Amino acid sequence: MGPAFGSRPQWARCASTLASTTKGTIKSTLALASASNPARTVGQAFQRCGIGLHSGKRSCVTVCAARAGQGRYFARTDLPGTPTVSAQVDNVSQTVLSSELASGPARVRTVEHLLAALSASGISDARLAIDGGEVPLLDGSARDWVQAIASVGVVPAPTGVTAPASEALIAPTTPVWVQDGDAFAAAMPGEWRLSYGIDFEAPAIGNQWHSWSPQRDDFAAEIAPARTFGLAHQIEQLRASGLLRGGSLENALVCGDRGWLNPPLRFANEPVRHKLLDLIGDLSLLGPLPRAHILAYKGSHALHWRLAQALRASATG
Repeated sequence: MGPAFGSRPQWARCASTLASTTKGTIKSTLALASASNPARTVGQAFQRCGIGLHSGKRSCVTVCAARAGQGRYFARTDLPGTPTVSAQVDNVSQTVLSSELASGPARVRTVEHLLAALSASGISDARLAIDGGEVPLLDGSARDWVQAIASVGVVPAPTGVTAPASEALIAPTTPVWVQDGDAFAAAMPGEWRLSYGIDFEAPAIGNQWHSWSPQRDDFAAEIAPARTFGLAHQIEQLRASGLLRGGSLENALVCGDRGWLNPPLRFANEPVRHKLLDLIGDLSLLGPLPRAHILAYKGSHALHWRLAQALRASATG
C-alpha cells in the first residue's frame, strides 16, 4: 500500500513550518550537533502510512519538528498518555529481522529505515508520532522517507526547552570488533566510511560488497532506494513464527532457486546496499554516526546492535 498524506488537523499538533528551510535533493549530511553543524530538524511536518513488515497492520507516522537536544523519538499516539521511546541504543528490545525500541508501554518495531533516512539527511531531532506498533515498510526501502524530508526541508532545530544534551560523536582510536561465527562487524580508526559484505548460497545474490562514504556519496541516490529482500523458501516458516505478515512482492525483493521473483533490481547489488541501509539506521541509535571506517560482513540487526554497544563502551570506558 502506497504512502498517504495526513489531514491538516493531524499536522496542527506538530511544530509548524520553521524559517530558513533548505529544500530539494538532500545529500548525505551527518547528524552532528556542533557549532559547525548545529542540531537540525524537519522544516514542516509530513506523514506516511502503510503496512508493517511483520505485523501486517496499517499505521501512520507523522514526522514533526523537535527542539535541539530532544533527539529522535517515537510517540505512540494510539496509547493512553501518548508514551514515548527515544531512538537510543539502551532502548533496543528486539533484533529479529528488524530493530525494535521499547520504553515502558511504548514499543515500536522496524525503525531502521526511517532512522537511516533521518540520520543521513542530517536530522538530529524529530518527534515521530506513530499510531501503531510498527513503522510502515512502504516500498521496502528508505526512498519515500528521504524524498519526503527533501520536500519539506531541513532547518536548525529551535532551542528554548530543557532537554538532554545531544549524543557525543564517537571516534574510536583503536579497533572495535564484534563477531558471531564467521559474521563480524568492526569499527576501524580512519576515514568516515561504511563497507558491507554478504554471501548467500542463492546464485542470484552470491557474494556482494559495497562501500559508502557519508562525506562523498549520495545517500538518496545510492543507498536509500535499496529494498529489503528475502529468500522464498524461508517465507512460510517465518510467517508461521509471526514474522513477515505484511511482506509482499510489492514491498520486498524475493529470491527463489531460479532467481528473483519480482525483478528488475534497482542496482545490480541491491541486497548489500540494503544491508548498508539497515546498518546506518541501527548505528543512528548512537546519535551521530561514528567517525570511523565501519566494516560488516554477513551481519544482522543483532550484530549491528552489539557493535553500537561496543562503540559506546569504548567511548566511555
